[in-house]
Amino acid sequence: MLASQLQAQHQLRWLSHTDPRVNMLAAGVFALVAVLSHQLSALVLLLVIALLLNGLAGTRWRSVGKRLLAFETFMLLLVLLLPFSISGQTWFSLWGMTASIEGAKQALAIILRGNAVVLTLLALLAIREPINLGYGAAALGFSPKLIHLFMMTVRYIQVLGEEFARLRNAMKARAFAPASNWHTWRSYGWMMGMLLVRSMERAQRIVDAMRCRGFDGSLYLNQQLQWRRKDSIALALLLLLSLLPLGLQLFLEH
Repeated sequence: MLASQLQAQHQLRWLSHTDPRVNMLAAGVFALVAVLSHQLSALVLLLVIALLLNGLAGTRWRSVGKRLLAFETFMLLLVLLLPFSISGQTWFSLWGMTASIEGAKQALAIILRGNAVVLTLLALLAIREPINLGYGAAALGFSPKLIHLFMMTVRYIQVLGEEFARLRNAMKARAFAPASNWHTWRSYGWMMGMLLVRSMERAQRIVDAMRCRGFDGSLYLNQQLQWRRKDSIALALLLLLSLLPLGLQLFLEH
């Protein structure tokens, strides 16, 4: 029973066992298709494919929901203002401002396109270890400096988060209560400044430690990626799925 469950879980997460270049190339093509798609039917199909990829990747829907909630909060202001910013056929009027149907359609297209891209990135890239993505970027010929920056950011973003939490706890220990006043904004400013100073000091210590260990700015890989037949098959299937919305769009236009 347990063995069958593990095997099923392994089959669902086959996207995390392919060559990282497969995930990166498929994610890039999918994002390009999302930019080129402008019909609502194609964008809806794009979103359905993104949900399907998350199902195949075995992602946790609760985690996906939390990340999408943060994304929707960021997009809310743009989506609400867009119908009032584009001229066209009147949809409704509010406080003397007219919302157009064309603006509402464009806002809906932005919502579908943005959610499809975010879901695809969660399905293809978020399931991979950052070190594997670094290997994949190196194999694809990305700049070594860019790869170093990515790897160091992934490694130390949690350290900065822990430092931020310590500063917040120190403020709470001093009975700090946030409010909408000058004292609160000044306190937050001091906290962010202290976080920046400590980050710079830690970065300098890290650079000194790396130089003591002979770091010369070169990127050395512990293992070489090997492209296999199943990687070609996986990439072909993912590219076929990503190109379906463009095919539907061309079919509807003709």
